Amino acid sequence: MNMKPSFNFNATLKKYFLIIAVFFFQGLAWAQDKKVDVDISVGKKESDWYQQPWVWVVGGAIFLLILVGLLKGGGKKE
Repeated sequence: MNMKPSFNFNATLKKYFLIIAVFFFQGLAWAQDKKVDVDISVGKKESDWYQQPWVWVVGGAIFLLILVGLLKGGGKKE
């Protein structure tokens, strides 16, 4: 009996191709990495209307008045 060592060329080729593909895609992903450039400016600038605290206070007061008016007016009168 002649026992030949089994060598599957196709499976070995797939393994090497997979290793090369992993290194290739890792290099692509690493090349996409970039530094984050953050610019924080703390200078005085005119803010928008909705960033003013008095606008929220007035809006909340108006909302409460409307809410109270709607809830109080819905009661049954005898």
